[in-house]
Amino acid sequence: MMIRPEERGEKVVTFIDNGYSGGNMNRDGFQKMMGLVRQGKVSKVIVYKLDRMSRSLSDFMNILQEFKENKVEFVSSQEAFDTSSPYGDLIVKILMVFAEFERTSIINRVSQAYLHRSEMGFYMGGRRPYGFQLVPTVIHNVKTKKLDPIPSEAEQVRYLFEVYAQESVSLRRLVDIMNAEGKQPLDGSHWTTAKLSTLLKNPIYVKADSNVYDYYDRHGTEIVTDVSQFTGEFGAQLYGHTKHQAGNPDWSDMRLVLLSHPGIVDSDIWLKCQRKLEKNRQITNSYSNTTSWLAGKVVCEPCGHTMTTIKGKPGKDGQVRRYFNCTGRSQRVCQGPKVTIYAEDLENMVYQCIADKLVGLKEAKYSSHKGSGELNDLKLKVKAIERTEKQLLDTILAGGFNEDLLTIANQKASQLKRDRLALYERMEELKSQEDQAGAVVNLAKSWKTADYQRKKAVAMIMIHKILINEDGDAKIIWNV
Repeated sequence: MMIRPEERGEKVVTFIDNGYSGGNMNRDGFQKMMGLVRQGKVSKVIVYKLDRMSRSLSDFMNILQEFKENKVEFVSSQEAFDTSSPYGDLIVKILMVFAEFERTSIINRVSQAYLHRSEMGFYMGGRRPYGFQLVPTVIHNVKTKKLDPIPSEAEQVRYLFEVYAQESVSLRRLVDIMNAEGKQPLDGSHWTTAKLSTLLKNPIYVKADSNVYDYYDRHGTEIVTDVSQFTGEFGAQLYGHTKHQAGNPDWSDMRLVLLSHPGIVDSDIWLKCQRKLEKNRQITNSYSNTTSWLAGKVVCEPCGHTMTTIKGKPGKDGQVRRYFNCTGRSQRVCQGPKVTIYAEDLENMVYQCIADKLVGLKEAKYSSHKGSGELNDLKLKVKAIERTEKQLLDTILAGGFNEDLLTIANQKASQLKRDRLALYERMEELKSQEDQAGAVVNLAKSWKTADYQRKKAVAMIMIHKILINEDGDAKIIWNV
């Protein structure tokens, strides 16, 4: 490359970008050279071969345009031409078409190889997932690596799924549990809701059975492995790019393939976690007052302002009592209740009301599901549809229909599939209701020993607000 300094003759400077492809425009040497071009300090650029400059036609055209604007000649020694002549300029553009075509061909070959390896059940690389190690193996006479569970980490993964599957545990609560126990992710930092959410969504961990197959099938995922191989033994891998839409992610560009490593988590637990993640039932604590688990719920009925807890002065026994104070008093719009509302007294009253409410919910939920045969009826209907689908498919394959009847048969097959998927959705809904009923039963049993965080979480869910009138009487407005 020839540089034209202001005070002396020509000077040659060489720029080398080792380890970079011509398709990468963010090369240090290349960027320094282009900086000098824009400063008007370059008269000619010489490269060994055309694709050393760029492999993209559009990028190269932009480079040539900059050279032209700054009166810089371009020479390729290997192709024996330069842009100082019209013929050389034409040849450069033609050769760049072939250079870009070759680059596109390479990308396509790599993509096809990737797809082929994934369809054969190869682990597609990247950092090992938490819970597994990579061990050498041979698949279809090809040396590769497979995932192998690490017992201690695998046990931790099972624990994560089992805890989060509980209705009362949010992602934030799960983060607190993991960090309090000193458990760390692979990067050695602390767990976050994002890291746990990514782990819980990963089908690498599930013992993939037909229910997992149906779950991804309903979401429009392309499933590479045949359903007959989803036996509940092996894990799976999901790859591709989700098309994000408002509240409804599109998985049609995603591919699911069954791998050769054993799954860690039972499918019913894994699917329960997926339903919970999709419904986004995280309990968000939007209140900063931590001196009462009723914070943010207590309201002064006369003025409508929130009542906050205040610590009083120590009594004769040295104890400090908390009481609720109307925030409207500081704004001089309310005098507050005529009597002191002690926090401990109100908490005890609400605590007992919640206990009574939970008992009532437990009985209602239990009675509504006890002896219910709808789920069994749905399973029988699904089996009947599957038998009909099989009979129809066998008849089609045996050539038992003419062209007109074949069209009708295909329409019938499509309708059967829609009916089957609708039944699956109803079954998922019933299972979710049963999960909720079970959660209420468990919560009613554990309410007597509930800690501060559990009480606060339950109050957030069950109570809309607690109205305190001027006489100090409390009225609970329930959400359930």
